[in-house]
Amino acid sequence: MITSFQMRAARALLGIDQKTLAELAGVSLPTIQRMEASEGNVRGVVESLTKVVDALNRAGVDLIGEHVRSDDGGRGVRLKQPGPPPRV
Repeated sequence: MITSFQMRAARALLGIDQKTLAELAGVSLPTIQRMEASEGNVRGVVESLTKVVDALNRAGVDLIGEHVRSDDGGRGVRLKQPGPPPRV
């Protein structure tokens, strides 16, 4: 699962807006807006959520889930490698 906080943090790390994330994931802007408006874990159609997670992964973001090894513990987001922002 991904949280709305992780989605917003991932976009911030990449320096992209909701519209760009929607284009990268192949989903609509309202879908991204609804996902980010969720409290806690993102709710929505599994296929759309998978597309968003895959797009963030391709763009170079590591989504750190609950109970996944992380030096400081907890959920989070990190860049796999620093680099230029993704192109649409």
